[in-house]
Amino acid sequence: MLNPFDMVLFGGGGDLALRKLIPALYRAYREGSLVNGCRVLPVCRRREDADQYLTTAHQALKQYLREGEYSDSSWDGFSQLLRPIALDIAVPNEQWEHLADILGTDPERVRIFYLAIPPAVFGPCCENLSIKGLISKNSRVVVEKPLGYNAQTSDEINSKIASYFPENNIFRIDHYLGKETVQNLLALRFSNVLFEHLWDAKSIDHIQISISETVGLEGRAGFYDETGALRDMVQNHLLQLLCLIAMESPNTMSAKNIRAEKIKVLEALRPLTGLEVDKNVVRGQYIAGDIDGQQVPGYLDELEGGVSSTETFVAIQAHIDSWRWAGVPFYLRTGKRMEKRCAEIVVQYKNVSHHVYDESAGKVIPNRLVIRLQPEESIKLVLMAKKMDSLTTELQPAELNLTLSDTYDSFHSDAYKRLMLDAAANNSALFIHRDEVAAAWAWVDPIIEHWRETNNQPKDYIAGSWGPKESSELLARSGRHWFNAK
Repeated sequence: MLNPFDMVLFGGGGDLALRKLIPALYRAYREGSLVNGCRVLPVCRRREDADQYLTTAHQALKQYLREGEYSDSSWDGFSQLLRPIALDIAVPNEQWEHLADILGTDPERVRIFYLAIPPAVFGPCCENLSIKGLISKNSRVVVEKPLGYNAQTSDEINSKIASYFPENNIFRIDHYLGKETVQNLLALRFSNVLFEHLWDAKSIDHIQISISETVGLEGRAGFYDETGALRDMVQNHLLQLLCLIAMESPNTMSAKNIRAEKIKVLEALRPLTGLEVDKNVVRGQYIAGDIDGQQVPGYLDELEGGVSSTETFVAIQAHIDSWRWAGVPFYLRTGKRMEKRCAEIVVQYKNVSHHVYDESAGKVIPNRLVIRLQPEESIKLVLMAKKMDSLTTELQPAELNLTLSDTYDSFHSDAYKRLMLDAAANNSALFIHRDEVAAAWAWVDPIIEHWRETNNQPKDYIAGSWGPKESSELLARSGRHWFNAK
């Protein structure tokens, strides 16, 4: 059981806080994880927003919670934890004194400063926390991605934060790592002898990691056009998932040991530079199309000005130069305005070495492990089996399917809830170390630099499709194809 703690949500009136963080904390309250005495302090820039915050949060819960999660009684109790305050993050004025007065009642109490704000103000916010004497030995800071624009800016931001918080008190969040199915991936790998001996180049043909979105810019045009899919998704989410799939077994599941194995994977990634970028990376940009029967505009149509070479899609063929993974391609893919919203890992096994059945039995499909992270969370294993309604031997694919929401009646995965509670408990196993961030940028930066030097332009793809045709060709060159979510 956690001891009472204070969580200060800088950016408490923003989209992330209202759509994800406040609902996650409400769920934690409902399940009894927030003990008596916990306080949540959403920070708003304007006084009127702070004064109206309880009404705003109340409406957000009704909008973003799942059906059946909201109740008036739970809201009445949860709302007592909320202590909204007005504060200009960049100016250490008398508004900060009010925050200091609230937190100063117990200097030994755990304090969590969640920076749901642009990275440009991470430094000033931490500096003002220090100036006002609010950083105690039990203080932790949680920072959201993106951490910088490249390796240099990332290092500058991390260095600024590190001048006020020690590394073990800095929690860099990637909400994909908090998903229960991701944790099940580790349990699957390291707790089952069945997979322990079938998780290397001898058994696996290739691995696909895809995160597809149906949405477009969603009011983030300014941010996204400066960032693009490679920085926004590959540098963090996709590479973190890659690390968990490819890493060696840690000695124990401690934060230190997990981090060490993940860094080894990032350092073993084969660099993509120069012409290797052209051969192994596809970038795309969506044009107008149809999604679920609705006409949607193209990326340039959504931009003010209508001119941009920013990619909204990227597909990469990557290799890990290690004994375990020699010769096994890893295909990473992410995009906006895709046919379906889905996050999925596909482990494609090799075909059987000898076919004992003749052609009349049908084609033998290689085994496939499919781990879906969203929208539902499931683990599926595709095997070959005999058709049960035929007297002759006819083979067909059969699925062993574990859908977590069906198996566990009360299962509702909330990655942010888990990660915020882990930060409160000082458990950093699912957070990202500074060395991981640096290693990821070291691999991504040369790709971006090559695009810049060659004036590489993204390929068009129709909104509602699975990306540009060049993405399919990337796999087709080796006789493979994407497994698109159904």
